[in-house]
Amino acid sequence: MAQTNVSIRIDEETKRDAEALFSKLGLSLSAATTVFYRQAVRTQGIPFPLTMTDSVKTKEAILTRGLEAMREAQEQAVTNGTSEMTLDEINDLIKEARGV
Repeated sequence: MAQTNVSIRIDEETKRDAEALFSKLGLSLSAATTVFYRQAVRTQGIPFPLTMTDSVKTKEAILTRGLEAMREAQEQAVTNGTSEMTLDEINDLIKEARGV
């Protein structure tokens, strides 16, 4: 079968890490890429599960909880009659609470 060239762009650190890993497996970067392509063709898809990493899930959970907390604080401010306070008024209350 005739060979062809494929050109990809990847950051240097990832390339270096991949080359080190593949070397330990007895593969060149080119051979490992060929294995990936052949497996993708064989399985008719990406040959590994594509899932969100724990860090992405954690960041989303933190963002979601942060937004929930802001909504709760807004509701409480409306209940307490403090939802229309200016930033200066809020800062004055903070200073008072700190005893400044």
